[in-house]
Amino acid sequence: SRASDEMGYSLPKRVSQYVFLVPGDSAQSATFLFSSVEIIRLGNSFYIDWDRKMYYPLNDTPAQARTTTLNEELGQIKYIFSDKTGTLTQNIMVFSKCSVNKRSYGDVLDVLGYKAELGEKTEPVDFSFNPLADPNFTFWDTGLLEAVKLGDPHVHEFFRLLSLCHTVMSEEKNPGELYYKAQSPDEGALVTAARNFGFVFRSRTPKTITVQELGQPVTYQLLAILDFNNVRKRMSVIVRNHEGQIRLYCKGADTILLERLHPGNQELYNVTTDHLNEYAGEGLRTLVLAYRDLEESYYTSWAERLQRARTISEGREDRVARLYEEVENDMVLLGATAIEDKLQQGVPETIALLTLANIKIWVLTGDKQETAVNIGYSCKMLTDEMTEVFIITGHTVLEVRQELRKAREKMMDSSRSVGNGFTYPEKVAASNLTSVLEAVAGEYALVINGHSLAHALEADMELEFLETACACKAVICCRVTPLQKAQVVELVKKYKKAVTLAIGDGANDVSMIKTAHIGVGISGQEGIQAVLASDYSFSQFKFLQRLLLVHGRWSYLRMCKFLCYFFYKNFAFTLVHFWYGFFSGFSAQTVYDEWFITLYNLVYTALPVLGMSLFDQDVDDRWSLQFPQLYTPGQENLYFNKLEFVKCTLYSVYSSLVLFFVPYGAMSNSVRSDGKAVADYQSFALMAQTCLLIVVSVQMGLDTAYWTAVNQLFIWGSLAMYFAITFTMYSDGTYLIFTASFPFIGTARNTLNQPNVWLAIFLCVTLCVLPVVGFRFVKMQLRPTISDKVLSRVRELEKRPPVPLPKRRLQRSISRRSGYAFSHQHGFGALITSGRNMRPKSPFGIMGSFSPNSEKHKD
Repeated sequence: SRASDEMGYSLPKRVSQYVFLVPGDSAQSATFLFSSVEIIRLGNSFYIDWDRKMYYPLNDTPAQARTTTLNEELGQIKYIFSDKTGTLTQNIMVFSKCSVNKRSYGDVLDVLGYKAELGEKTEPVDFSFNPLADPNFTFWDTGLLEAVKLGDPHVHEFFRLLSLCHTVMSEEKNPGELYYKAQSPDEGALVTAARNFGFVFRSRTPKTITVQELGQPVTYQLLAILDFNNVRKRMSVIVRNHEGQIRLYCKGADTILLERLHPGNQELYNVTTDHLNEYAGEGLRTLVLAYRDLEESYYTSWAERLQRARTISEGREDRVARLYEEVENDMVLLGATAIEDKLQQGVPETIALLTLANIKIWVLTGDKQETAVNIGYSCKMLTDEMTEVFIITGHTVLEVRQELRKAREKMMDSSRSVGNGFTYPEKVAASNLTSVLEAVAGEYALVINGHSLAHALEADMELEFLETACACKAVICCRVTPLQKAQVVELVKKYKKAVTLAIGDGANDVSMIKTAHIGVGISGQEGIQAVLASDYSFSQFKFLQRLLLVHGRWSYLRMCKFLCYFFYKNFAFTLVHFWYGFFSGFSAQTVYDEWFITLYNLVYTALPVLGMSLFDQDVDDRWSLQFPQLYTPGQENLYFNKLEFVKCTLYSVYSSLVLFFVPYGAMSNSVRSDGKAVADYQSFALMAQTCLLIVVSVQMGLDTAYWTAVNQLFIWGSLAMYFAITFTMYSDGTYLIFTASFPFIGTARNTLNQPNVWLAIFLCVTLCVLPVVGFRFVKMQLRPTISDKVLSRVRELEKRPPVPLPKRRLQRSISRRSGYAFSHQHGFGALITSGRNMRPKSPFGIMGSFSPNSEKHKD
């Protein structure tokens, strides 16, 4: 596995250096160890494949474990690197809300007019009046449609702008069946909304736009398209209506457009701003809409100046930008739109759970900063309650370094750990990378652009970037290339002793998935390249919580229990030989029967440990998800490490002393009930091996937290098998057939029928188990671990009757940030007005129809 090869995090690999410390038949022990590990891994992989709660019925896709070597590493994840589009979101834009003339539309209202939750009985708006409506469009506020039908001029102008100010292409394959080809899903959602509310964009030419307004076809002359770019953050069209009036329609970011409004209706400005803040707080993508009427003489002069500016070779872009700035001023506010970039179901809840499990999530996306930040707020990675969100946008090495240092200084100042004079060393040793920054007070987030990330990943700055990012609760890297995604993952792997996981759905995520210790592929709409490169795959991001918090934690816990028990039973088994050597002159004489030595690992103790390692669980899946804190011990590797190995060894030494000297003392100078001596080698060997097997079986019972019929069968069945085989091998018949192989004739029936033998066995079990029970009890009372606390809480909750969940009230968060996000690209306006993307269906497709009977062609 990548985790084991690159970091040494694989438990069986690290244990391989310990297994040969086991005295005795090390080859047999090692063979049993690694064969059992593969069986356990295979079984836990099947659990993932068979988990119905990770099955997605819409596309008939179950979860799939494509490897069997990484299951326990799933319980040790510290960093998750996730793509955005198709992984966190469905890449589907939905027109959710809007603000027109001081009124917000889109909320579901109860009978009293208050905002309510969307319920099963809520009926969507009926668009049956419009034969051209998109049947897939859904809106829940009937008030907006009523305003359209009542002829509200503000609402009409609002949707008129949406039907005109865009670069969408329309195709009508069959009469009444419109298909929109939008450059961005945002534009497609806005034009579709206008279409359903009666303002249907039908067609366009390089010089005209045809719209069907409430059933009436209207053609507008397209005079200019002021195209969108990342600096302007807005786009405009200038059209002339059938009355000859020239009007500019504009849509764009609130931070840009609100500054260009006419200083008129201040009340409308304030109310619309409040609505924008509310939409942004809900994680919606917002745009502001405005218009401006232009005089014929002014437009003619402006168009001439624009034409001259476009013909100048030097400074052309600056001249054109200034003319755009000039005309896009003194506009009248129409309203605002709010689009929901639909998240996959359960994404916010999954991120919240993983965060509580002390897992840090980094989003690496190729989308714009505004889009990525907006999704960050939608999925609750970013919240308005955060102390600060640092945005790194530097274009040079010096700028990026200064921004990173300012971010660290702010975090350190807030935590009061050091003074304002905090400076960061240019280079830090990898072993000393753990910084006090990770314990800063407050919650911070880091957003960094791709061009800044390129500088931050340079050799002399990568440690500064990593320290700053690791101190933040959330990290979003936008406009990053597939190579940069892999570099970020590699950086964390290089300097942080942590298991990493990358999850994505497209071919651009393959490098990131392969670089991380564990790769997860989402089988979505972007092909199967990510799935083929991954170790695990499923259809929805929400299944990640179950993969890690349930299957990953169980796999890690089971593997650790198996390893501890394996070393305990083998050390206890073999160290008895060491103590026996002091009484046998360190000869080659074994303390046990040779057949017991052969069958000990293969038969007597094989099935019980496999049963525990395949079925054991400290709490069920429901409590595992309800208490994600249970995941943290795996991140710190608390269940099997050097300390646990030493404790296991010491306990094995103590048990071996008990298992040797108690039978030895019980046999010395003792007689049977008929007066005959019991102290012979064969009786002692039988008693010692019986004590050993019963003690390790009881220890197995103490380590088992979840009892099933299979566990009961394996433990009791193994003990029953031991006594059945022992009495058979030590019988007279077996001795007569195989005299040389089975010399312990009659030992079982002569020894195990003595009360003092069973009393000695009981004493052995008591002396071996009491220290374990006592130590666990005292530790739980004096120094309980987080697992002890959660398990105690779970036991209390299981005794109580289930409490009905309280009804959730609809809560709105008010945000002071901009909710602008518009996934549009520059250049489509010029493409449309040039006509290069429009292929006429006939020779007269652009110049109009030809008729020989027209007045123009009559003599």
